[in-house]
Amino acid sequence: MMAVSAATLPVGAEWSYEVKWDGYRAQAVKSGASVSLASRNLKNITRQFPDVVRAAASVRAKSAVLDGEIVALDAAGRPSFQALHHSATAGLSVVYYAFDLLHLDGRDLTGAPLDERREALRRIVDGSGVLLSDPLPGTPGQIADAVRGLGLEGVVAKRRRSTYAAGRRSDAWIKVRYAKHQELVIGGFKPNGTNFDSLIVGYYEGKDLLCAGKVRSGFTPRLRTQVFASIRDLQTPRCPFANLPSTRAGRWGEGITAEEMQTLRWVKPRQVAEISFAEWTRDGSLRHAAFLALRDDKRAKDVVR
Repeated sequence: MMAVSAATLPVGAEWSYEVKWDGYRAQAVKSGASVSLASRNLKNITRQFPDVVRAAASVRAKSAVLDGEIVALDAAGRPSFQALHHSATAGLSVVYYAFDLLHLDGRDLTGAPLDERREALRRIVDGSGVLLSDPLPGTPGQIADAVRGLGLEGVVAKRRRSTYAAGRRSDAWIKVRYAKHQELVIGGFKPNGTNFDSLIVGYYEGKDLLCAGKVRSGFTPRLRTQVFASIRDLQTPRCPFANLPSTRAGRWGEGITAEEMQTLRWVKPRQVAEISFAEWTRDGSLRHAAFLALRDDKRAKDVVR
């Protein structure tokens, strides 16, 4: 089940509010002593997160399907999506915040109200290594201020009586993002001597891939090599962006001219990256964009502004 984006949180007693964790959405499936993890696009990620597997194995149930977020925390307990890709670094830990329970000991809970699913989830994760993504106290305004103040990504509002609408986006869940970053599709790059100087990224609007500009910042030498390895074999002579060349350079220099396009290299739009930025410009480009990480849990065709 996925949330609908909004600019403000809904208000009313029928709503509850949770932190929007900055990590990998994942379902943990426990069957006896066995635990497997699946990403949002059903990729098996069990081997990537052994700490989460161990935590889920301690859940007090013979069989269960949990929905939640895999999150990397620094020494101060702050979540960081970028840190999730460098979890071997000292001082970082990887945890699993569970926020829903879909099956329990053979019983399908997807038709039960959210409050009932949460109560069952609370009982089985108590004492395990799985963390509970609790509803937040306070008014929507207080919650928004607190989440912004802590530098967290955002808030998800959920209808307390809603059932679990598997496989689709539902307005029973509404997400409000305060941090300015999102996933974008890599459609090209500006080459340098060994790999690339900048990436060309975009998002889908209907069937069209629209260019959102260049990403030059955020790369360590190791990360640059890793990213280039993921796109090197996807090169194609055809530009995948429907809105290039730009008619003129953007106000902040993000525009791409016909002349500059001759120096660029294009790739099939399959790789997704998480990008931070200061703002969207009026011509639809990113200002001060920086690379955070590759997103192998997101399909390119699902990426929209």
